[in-house]
Amino acid sequence: MSNIIINKVAESGLITLDLEEFYPKGEIVVFDLKEYLFMGLILKEKEYRAALLATNWAQYQDKYVAITCTADAIIPMWANMLAASYLQPVAKDVVFGNKQQLITNIITKNLATVKGEAYTDKRVVVKGCGDIAIPETAYVDITNKLRPFAKSIMYGEPCSTVPIYKKR
Repeated sequence: MSNIIINKVAESGLITLDLEEFYPKGEIVVFDLKEYLFMGLILKEKEYRAALLATNWAQYQDKYVAITCTADAIIPMWANMLAASYLQPVAKDVVFGNKQQLITNIITKNLATVKGEAYTDKRVVVKGCGDIAIPETAYVDITNKLRPFAKSIMYGEPCSTVPIYKKR
């Protein structure tokens, strides 16, 4: 009998897919229209346009930006569009919503680059339990993308997985 240790996980042919790799890489900031409201309630177009012209847009260079308004105010749609028109040339990406919505949106965009065909007849483990909180949407998105192609999809770690799908 041999005392050779065999790494069965390494020899199993499992492909581990870590969704943390699709997380936005770079700083995430919020552009809050609350700062542009008159008396915290009203957006005045002339003053808003002047304030946007005076804004140092370089502070958003290569950052992910979420446009939102944290005040309880009615914001016309054009106000978000106008902010986006200033942010788009400098920011890495711009979305409407809060920080979590931005993260979800970017991960969804990044997952869209995954070619499901590359996983044809492969055994895939979608990694769980990481250092970064990944939105549930990402797990559903990757399952939808892989299911038509993968031989099997599992969740967890290669040494301890939960079966999700197995091609019959």
